[in-house]
Amino acid sequence: MDYTELLAKEFSLRPQQVAAAVELLDAGNTIPFIARYRKEATGSLDDQVLRELAERLEYLRNLDKRRDEIRKSLTEQDVLTEELEDQLAKARTLSELEDLYRPFRPKRRTRATVARERGLEPLALWLMLQQPGDPVREAEKYIDPEKEVPDAESALAGARDILAETVSDDAAVRKELREMILREGILATKAAKEEDSVYSMYYDFREPVRTMAAHRILAVNRGEREEFLKVTLEAPEEKAAAAVRRAYVRGSSPASAQVEAACTDAWERLIFPSLEREVRNELTDRANVSAIRVFSQNLHQLLMQPPIKGKVTLGVDPGFRTGCKLAVIDENGKVLDTGVGYFTLPGNDRGKEAAARLIKGFVKQYGITAIAIGNGTASRESEQFIVSLLPEMPGVAYMIVNEAGASVYSASKLAAEEFPDFDVTQRSAVSIARRMQDPLAELVKIDPKAIGVGQYQHDLKQNELTSALDGVVEQCVNQVGVEVSTASAELLSHVAGIGPALAKNIVAYREENGIPARTALKKVPKLGPRAFEQCAGFLRVADSKNPLDATGVHPESYEAAKALLEKLGYDLKDLKRGGLPEIPLKARAYGEEKLAGEIGTGLPTLRDMLSELQKPGRDPRDELPKPVLRTDVLDMKDLTPGMELTGTVRNVIDFGAFVDIGVHQDGLVHISRMADRYIRHPSEVVKVGDVVKVWVVSVDEKKKRIALTMVKDRMN
Repeated sequence: MDYTELLAKEFSLRPQQVAAAVELLDAGNTIPFIARYRKEATGSLDDQVLRELAERLEYLRNLDKRRDEIRKSLTEQDVLTEELEDQLAKARTLSELEDLYRPFRPKRRTRATVARERGLEPLALWLMLQQPGDPVREAEKYIDPEKEVPDAESALAGARDILAETVSDDAAVRKELREMILREGILATKAAKEEDSVYSMYYDFREPVRTMAAHRILAVNRGEREEFLKVTLEAPEEKAAAAVRRAYVRGSSPASAQVEAACTDAWERLIFPSLEREVRNELTDRANVSAIRVFSQNLHQLLMQPPIKGKVTLGVDPGFRTGCKLAVIDENGKVLDTGVGYFTLPGNDRGKEAAARLIKGFVKQYGITAIAIGNGTASRESEQFIVSLLPEMPGVAYMIVNEAGASVYSASKLAAEEFPDFDVTQRSAVSIARRMQDPLAELVKIDPKAIGVGQYQHDLKQNELTSALDGVVEQCVNQVGVEVSTASAELLSHVAGIGPALAKNIVAYREENGIPARTALKKVPKLGPRAFEQCAGFLRVADSKNPLDATGVHPESYEAAKALLEKLGYDLKDLKRGGLPEIPLKARAYGEEKLAGEIGTGLPTLRDMLSELQKPGRDPRDELPKPVLRTDVLDMKDLTPGMELTGTVRNVIDFGAFVDIGVHQDGLVHISRMADRYIRHPSEVVKVGDVVKVWVVSVDEKKKRIALTMVKDRMN
């Protein structure tokens, strides 16, 4: 198969782009490296397109592998005809291939198998010809009590079983019926038990298969699995049965009536139950793809939230009986102090007084200007107590931090290695504080599935989910870049070309020798030329004598970068003064294409260089809106319909978005209240981390539900 032409057509790309991308991938290059440093070859394909291209390429190669296996099996069975060979060659999906192979696949013992053993296949072939004649008289020739064919009707029944299986194995018929069910089928659900549950909306539910949203498919699947729902697939019965008859019944002879009966049996007993499973699986696969896409988008936005830099931070891991664990960390995430405050239980005045002294002492001693409060149990009470202290701590603000996954990290082997002398809750307080300071650096330590920005993640295909989320983490880490002198081994392990083992080697080498320049990485054990090529551009060395080491300029382009600086009237020393703001203007005045030709690079590489030299070490997250730091507190009872609030998007799902408005309970903005126009998915309007203006629609304190709108005139 010519993958280049096919992929170019599917992705609307030039064949040269696809060919270059496939060649680079097959040579073992990482996707971040190709996207960032091989733009001339691929025509500037980004990470996402390259990742989708790689996945599709793998699918096509697996398809060809399966095609070869089927072809080999058919050849061994001596049944591979020119027509079948042509059909195999044209098949573009695994289901098409399997349909073609179905008649020849080794089968378990079936009614048709038994009928063939009884010698009834010639009778089935006679019936299939549908010629004039009496089927009963023809069937009498096959009566044989020893073969358990006592009469003509038994012979005809066996022949119809053979015909039914033949019809059910017809690839063209199955394809037509599958498409018909996907187009016109209805998924129906009923209550399986008489009790209220989260699935009550599906207790009497029907929806066309073609319109079912991913979250409803996954909800129905889970409800069925937990035995709250009975799920059936309703097909257009008469239309489907007619399609089967149309494919096989010819004329109106008595033999044709036998074939018609076999077709009806094939549809009801064999084809529909099989296609019902296939369609349900296809729906689940479709929902799986959609849910993983949403999860990936949410994770990307969460990881790329702007860091809150330059603030000494107090992390608070809320609790009741065991108190709230406190951790003070400096601007770089180093732990300065820890403590415990008992201020969440009612009536504990002495504990609250002691906690107030402790926290105010921390603020004064370490110059704390930000407080990060986890949003778990006792978060509400912790927030109220912290806010009551703010008037006595001028210049201090706080933020509620989503602590999803913090407990997973705190109990992990990684956390135990990082903080061997801390208990689990102390580690959690540190993680919460660091998560506010630099979400990316801290969240990479946690399994992405535990971060809490997806939906039905435990119902998805775990290998596909893990692969997609790992790809998102890799993309974010490499997009931001990593300071090699301070990065954790976990963060380094996500840099292109490194991985866990090399990351540990880098940290061990750094602790013993330091890493004064990018070239020093070549001395790290097992970090060879190939790994250096892949990772060097994403690693920063801020204190290097060569200022290019602090930028995203790849070492392979250093000579070109020096030539660029020289032609525009600069030298490397100028970079140490904080960048060259006017260098893009000078390059345009000189002529970018001319400049690229003179320094020996392509135009995309030149522009990337100019961006890096303009602002060395630029963090793309700095250009995004900063998270909201609060100085006040609200309660659900303070909310009234129509109240205007500012909130932060915590999670985006198929039917809306959850927004933190500072009342501990996130509010839901339904998709119908997100914009004054029709939108297909909430991600068209918002993303995780967005700061949005919302209005309260309704509040249900008993059920802890808050309905919000982003369109003021949609309050109903």
